[in-house]
Amino acid sequence: MSTKNFYITTTLPYVNAEPHVGFAMELIRADVIARAKILQGYDVFFNTGTDEHGSKLYLSAQKEGIPVQEYVDRYAQEFRGLKDLLNISDDVHFIRTTDKNHESAAQEFWKLCDENGYIYKKSYQIKYCVGCELEKTDSELVDGKCPIHPTYTIESIDEENYFFKFSVFQKQLLEFYERRPDFVIPDFRFNEIKAFVERGLEDFSISRLKSKMPWGVPVPGDDTQVMYVWFDALVNYISTLGWSDNKEQFEKFWVNGTPLQYCGKDNLRQQSAMWQAMLMAARLPNSHQIVINGFFTAPGGLKMSKSIGNVVNPYDVVNEFGTDALRYYVLGEVSMFEDSPCSMELIKATYNAKLANGLGNLTSRIMKMAGTHLSGCPEVDEKSIPEEYFAFLDEYEIGKAVHFVWAEITALDTLIQDKQPFKLVKTDLEAGKAVVEELVKRLYTVARMLHPILPETSNKIKALVKENKSPETPLFLRKE
Repeated sequence: MSTKNFYITTTLPYVNAEPHVGFAMELIRADVIARAKILQGYDVFFNTGTDEHGSKLYLSAQKEGIPVQEYVDRYAQEFRGLKDLLNISDDVHFIRTTDKNHESAAQEFWKLCDENGYIYKKSYQIKYCVGCELEKTDSELVDGKCPIHPTYTIESIDEENYFFKFSVFQKQLLEFYERRPDFVIPDFRFNEIKAFVERGLEDFSISRLKSKMPWGVPVPGDDTQVMYVWFDALVNYISTLGWSDNKEQFEKFWVNGTPLQYCGKDNLRQQSAMWQAMLMAARLPNSHQIVINGFFTAPGGLKMSKSIGNVVNPYDVVNEFGTDALRYYVLGEVSMFEDSPCSMELIKATYNAKLANGLGNLTSRIMKMAGTHLSGCPEVDEKSIPEEYFAFLDEYEIGKAVHFVWAEITALDTLIQDKQPFKLVKTDLEAGKAVVEELVKRLYTVARMLHPILPETSNKIKALVKENKSPETPLFLRKE
């Protein structure tokens, strides 16, 4: 297997509301890993997009009194806009599950699972959360409501649908987990999904009656049914690679690569069990790894909610503080895997402390001395990133990589305080210039390490070093 092909994907958010900071976090973190792999010499395929089928979207469009396609087109554009807003890699692929190529791939995947004997039809009764687009047992409900989506009414469904034979994959999934001890990161989430599978699996519905919910991919050979949103949406991870009509990219990045999926903790079951069983049913290779993010909460641990008014909009953050302020916060100031607080006030505080007073001030001090005392840019090392930095990113410990960079920023501040090159040049010009040159070289390495994390700031600092000048305006203006 090639070690130089790398595939990474986010989940596909529902387009039933404006983008929120939780998905922005997921997208930014995936972007960091994609950029880091490119620096390491990998050929990278980076996927994101929008999930545009299902009851939730159909009902939301009906509520607004507009065609559902018009509804999803509007919100999909806002999610597509995150690419520029968050400075996501230029070559990221954006898939919509209403794309005809995806719908065709979902149907081909269905037919493959059906031909292999894993799809059947039956009548059933369940409790169903429209918010999760998942069946719910009584034990999963709190006071009759879904704890994740308490504003949605739990529906009772009584109809004849198609089912996927999830139950027969318990042994295969557990054996797969045993072979892949690092399949789900972090390990406590892996323990959760192993415990879920060990308790036994139940077949799940993969279609809905078209007469009740027409917004979905038609079931092959049955025009009375449409695909259940999860069955359709999960196929995007391979349809984006041209799995059903162009095998070359699928072979390169999925079969001969290391397909990685980023998702929130509410996607643990779907990504690490349901999707893996579906791949087994289609006799396709499984994902390589699943990385599970925690949620963002409001300060005090309250769940973010539009009704409460404590949701943080990524567009608002960027308009106020800039793209790299949001990127820094979700990468360096919160837990990679646990729930963490988020608010405009917290982002402002870290912006001032770490970016304006920290990195920005340091860059101005070093480059002012360089412009004054050096005749030009010293010889810088274009391969100067320490292996320890990449080791953190290889483990998806982005926060530790950010802290590694900021430890070097602190070390440069300490060096200035100890050596005081701005004074040393007055008594020993060559010794002072040598200190300034060391500072510039190390600042350039900081900029190179910042490329996956704060790409815009990284480019600005590298340009200043190459031009041997200080910034005309601060990299980060302090916010009062």
